[in-house]
Amino acid sequence: MVLDADCAGAEVGLFVAALADRLDVAAPAGRDEVVAALLAEEILVVAGGLRLLDTVTEVKVVPGCCAGLEDWRDWGQVLTGSPPWLGHDPWPVVEIGETDDLRVRQDGGPNCHSGPWAAIEVAVPRVVMPDLLRNVQQDLIGFLAQLKTWTERVGLGETGTALTKAIDRHFAITAPLDIPTD
Repeated sequence: MVLDADCAGAEVGLFVAALADRLDVAAPAGRDEVVAALLAEEILVVAGGLRLLDTVTEVKVVPGCCAGLEDWRDWGQVLTGSPPWLGHDPWPVVEIGETDDLRVRQDGGPNCHSGPWAAIEVAVPRVVMPDLLRNVQQDLIGFLAQLKTWTERVGLGETGTALTKAIDRHFAITAPLDIPTD
C-alpha cells in the first residue's frame, strides 16, 4: 500500500485496520472501541516499510517480514555507514561499500546467490538518499492529511483528531527530519 496524499478513503481505512490488526479488542467491538484501543496503545506499529523502486528498470525491493513503517527514518543510517533493518524472509539488505552507490538487494541472506530473489537489486546513489527521505516524509505528511479527512468523513470528531496526532507521533512523520552527514 502506498501512503501519500493520493490515498483514497478505503486505503486510509485499510491502514487503520492494519494498525488495529494486532490489538486484542473483544467482539463485537465497533469502530469507536477499535480507535479507543489504538489510542491506548503505548506503541503503534504496522507491518511494512519503505519499498524501493528503480523507475528506469522497474525493479523493486520490498521490505521483508517483521519490518515496520515506524522505522522508516532508519534509512538515514546508510549515510553514516550503518544499514537499516529491512526485515527477513527473504532478508532484504542494503550493502554499503566504498562506491558512491548503495546496493539494495531483495535477498542478502543464505540464498542470495541462487534463490528466486538473487538478481533483484537496486543501486541508489548515496547523494540522492537525503532527497528520497524528504520525499518519503512529504508523502507521509500527505497521507496524514488524507487520514484527517477520512476521520472527519466517518464522524470520529475529536477522537479522529487524536488518532491522526497519535499516528503522526508514533511514526515520527512531521517531526524534523535529521539527516545524518558523513
